[in-house]
Amino acid sequence: MLKLGRLMLIALGVATLGLALGNAAPSDASTSGAEYYVSPNGNDSNAGTLESPWKTMQHAADVAMPGSTVYVRGGTYNKKLSITRSGSAAAGPITFTNYASELPVIDGTGLSVTGQEGLVQIINAGYITIKGFEIRNFTTSTSNKVPVGIYVEGSGSNISILNNKVHNIKNTATPSGKELLGRDAHGIAVYGTENRSINNITIDGNELYNLVLGSSESLVVNGNIDTFAITNNRIHDNDNIGIDVIGFENTAPSAAYDQARNGLIKGNIIYNISSNNNPSYGIKLPNDSNSAGGIYVDGGKDTVIERNYSYNNDIGVEIASEHKNRSTSNITVRNNIIYKNRYTGIAMGGYETGLGSTVNSKIVNNTLYKNDIVGLTGGQLLLQYNTKNNVIKNNIMVASFSNYLIYNEYTKNRGNVVDYNLYFGPAGSAGSLWKWKNKLRTGFASYQSATGNDAHSLFVDPQFANETGNDFHLKPTSPAIDAGYTDRAIIGDCDIDGEPRVQGAFVNIGADE
Repeated sequence: MLKLGRLMLIALGVATLGLALGNAAPSDASTSGAEYYVSPNGNDSNAGTLESPWKTMQHAADVAMPGSTVYVRGGTYNKKLSITRSGSAAAGPITFTNYASELPVIDGTGLSVTGQEGLVQIINAGYITIKGFEIRNFTTSTSNKVPVGIYVEGSGSNISILNNKVHNIKNTATPSGKELLGRDAHGIAVYGTENRSINNITIDGNELYNLVLGSSESLVVNGNIDTFAITNNRIHDNDNIGIDVIGFENTAPSAAYDQARNGLIKGNIIYNISSNNNPSYGIKLPNDSNSAGGIYVDGGKDTVIERNYSYNNDIGVEIASEHKNRSTSNITVRNNIIYKNRYTGIAMGGYETGLGSTVNSKIVNNTLYKNDIVGLTGGQLLLQYNTKNNVIKNNIMVASFSNYLIYNEYTKNRGNVVDYNLYFGPAGSAGSLWKWKNKLRTGFASYQSATGNDAHSLFVDPQFANETGNDFHLKPTSPAIDAGYTDRAIIGDCDIDGEPRVQGAFVNIGADE
């Protein structure tokens, strides 16, 4: 997480970077910028050309120089891949990619899992690109073994994980008694475990599905991670959190750097994420958990979450801290469409008294539609324990049958600004519900008067293009148009579709301009 570490890595030349990461010079792939080929029908004693390919990706990883590209032919490879050699700023990354339109499959069927281990893993290396693979079937039934589809660990810089399909990564151990932990897996995991950060990492265009994760996450950045982009991924049908940004878990050796930060989470589509039926949560009844977020920030900071779709999950987006006296801070959640999640649309703060806090964050220009679909009174926006100095503006919130719009049962709540929102619900203005600092308010006027919130807000039908078809763009006659507070410092440049955020006299309320 140390920014100096990032600058040092970028400044280092090829030889210095190699020494810093412990990489020996290769003996048989000496040409920087070379192209090499791997095929299931190859041989590692071959020349590594298209006509005479190598057989294993591991051999390529052991000899490839900075700037080289390893093209992997279609077929199934039943071996792990461990990358410990680096590319460089001067010569470029070492790239592992599919050849032409062919699909290489890295299949973990029958392979053992040792500790926390990736079917593909990058350990203390930088300037690496992994692109265009299917990664599947890496499983265990043993507690405290953690299979990962793609695992990045240690320190490193300029790592790209692009357009991969990761599925059927599973830990199927059955927890017993009070032993609910120890059953973990990840689709993609980046763990900054050194005082020198993992920085400038891009995770784009991947699909992650059919993951059995236990108490872990589909896609996670954890610990000393500085500057990351998680963009344009499709994450679905997994039994725990979709995207997680984590701090304060003692992942990095120094507490000063143990916090993922300076991130962008944009353009992702996340759905069917639920901890229900997950044994690690001690589930006893159907719908007995509902705690898995599509996007979750637990202890991270300085991150923008924008232009995502999050639906049919337990929680749409959560920015919280599970750690006492520790804050999730400076998170901006904007221009997202979040709908039909089971517990709530957006949650913030510690989930119970005595946990951490959410501070100095912005919830702006989101469209929250009929979340709280199982009637847990999470409403569209859930303020939990210890929320401080947050801004909640320009959001459309449409209540589900529960009629709750904002639910805040904790009194440790100060400095939060709530205004310029648009509310609507089946009970109308007089029958809709807000709970603020543990006091229930029935009716919009009563809520405004008692709390001082939402002086410039509206209670009116937002006039979506097609609610039944989940099209939450605004009709030309929508009262949300030009009705928001135009603070260009926080609303972003683009709406949910990538169009200019302000096109009229003022910004629209909601995600659509």
